[in-house]
Amino acid sequence: MTNSISSNICDVMGILEKKGLNTGASGNISVKSEDAIKITPSGLCPAELGPEKIVSLSISGEYRGIWKPSSEWRIHTEIYKCYIGVGAVIHVHSPYATALSCHQIDVPAFHYMVGAIGGDNIRCASYETFGTKKLSEVVVVALQERMACLMANHGMLAVGPDLSSALETAILVEELSKQYLLSKTIGDPILISKQEMSVVVGKFQTYGSQNA
Repeated sequence: MTNSISSNICDVMGILEKKGLNTGASGNISVKSEDAIKITPSGLCPAELGPEKIVSLSISGEYRGIWKPSSEWRIHTEIYKCYIGVGAVIHVHSPYATALSCHQIDVPAFHYMVGAIGGDNIRCASYETFGTKKLSEVVVVALQERMACLMANHGMLAVGPDLSSALETAILVEELSKQYLLSKTIGDPILISKQEMSVVVGKFQTYGSQNA
């Protein structure tokens, strides 16, 4: 089971690079398993990764083996502590989401698909130095009732009950960021009302269910 999780993490890191959501050694992934958190090591690009290099990390930050965990391990452990439904975390420096994060703005309800993230916006966590406890704290706040957030002057983070769900969310946030930036080139987009977004968010709770 552990090797399977580690292999999946390596595969998804490769997918993120192929889709242009990550470049080189930037970004990181973790998956919560029964006995530990499996997380990508620090400073390795996808081509250098292998299941044996995925780090086993405790919820308190202790790790085993010769490979050091990602410098952002605190973000991952704090998310798992605060949100028990989260089973996987993906952090990337994707171009469009990162561009928006450099303006330290939330992505508003310019498109109904913003509701798939959990509310009427995608929040941008305030800037803190990478790898610090303060950064993990502001990210946890930005993720309240959300499946993703931007990280000011840094990038984007997505969560999910499993790795495939987190990957889908990361891809969606990058696409929405691209669409929002494009819409801004011809002026401020007309936003969907909070009342309508409340309806949309409710519909997403059962979206895809054949019994809904």
